[in-house]
Amino acid sequence: MLEIQSLRAGYGALPVLHDINLSIGRNEAVAIVGPNGAGKTTLVRTLCGLVSPMAGRIVKDGADLGTLPAHKRPEHGIAVVLENRNLFVELSVGDNLRLAENAGRKAAGDRSRFSLEAVLELFPIVKERYCASVGLLSGGQQQMVAIARALLLQPDLLILDELTTGLAPKIVKEILGVLNGLRTQGMAILLVEQSITIAAEMTDRAYVLSVGKVVQEIGHGEWPSVLADDRLIKAYLHG
Repeated sequence: MLEIQSLRAGYGALPVLHDINLSIGRNEAVAIVGPNGAGKTTLVRTLCGLVSPMAGRIVKDGADLGTLPAHKRPEHGIAVVLENRNLFVELSVGDNLRLAENAGRKAAGDRSRFSLEAVLELFPIVKERYCASVGLLSGGQQQMVAIARALLLQPDLLILDELTTGLAPKIVKEILGVLNGLRTQGMAILLVEQSITIAAEMTDRAYVLSVGKVVQEIGHGEWPSVLADDRLIKAYLHG
């Protein structure tokens, strides 16, 4: 589905990512884990078109997206929830979602997968607060709105940057339950996460990022041995 090949990216003339190679298969959940400063957010911003690659390729279903602007990425089935969410806080929940619904309808055409009604059923509290201003919602409720908005762009690959940071455990559990349900519907997920426990719970495999480089790959079935490796945890994963 997604292939990242020898990717180098950064800001101005300063590279942050160095020769990144990774892949995500259809209906697969993959994590990017690593400490602060590892380059995780730069990678997300490059994948969604907010940072331009200096070298390398980003290929989705055979199409090279490297020079494609951010607003064109949904046409290729990619949606992202950034760490700061980027919601229109002065607008209502409904207004935020309807804007995404219209954009998703244009981007997806005949491959639309999520209606507004279906997305609201995934997050009952979002449905309940539909007419409320986003700025009046709690952080957890805003995160749910951000995910709902991303789904209305009709992706088959959902990228989530630091999804659980600052959220109450009850909200995290609810959101992870929704994401697990989406996987049964064929959604691929790229989870960028500092919590190694959540990454292990939610994903099939992972890449460990440190100072802009992939320093280890965690393959299928390897999470238990990784969680038992104190040296790896302490070196890269906030153990």
